[in-house]
Amino acid sequence: MPDSVGKRKRRDVTARKAAAREERRVARVARRKDRQAGLTEPGPPIGPPEQSEWLPRGDSGDSEGEGRAEA
Repeated sequence: MPDSVGKRKRRDVTARKAAAREERRVARVARRKDRQAGLTEPGPPIGPPEQSEWLPRGDSGDSEGEGRAEA
């Protein structure tokens, strides 16, 4: 008798989660090796900048810029 849809779905989800765990494990091992070799600094990896870091400032930034230009 064939598997029911629910069983198949659970098995697929379990396999997908296992694959994701394995990818995280491999990445973690690679980071450890890089740290031991001195290629990267210890600590959490630095991600892409936040949007607020590279967007121009709002009202407070404009008033500071005007004050500097007049001085």
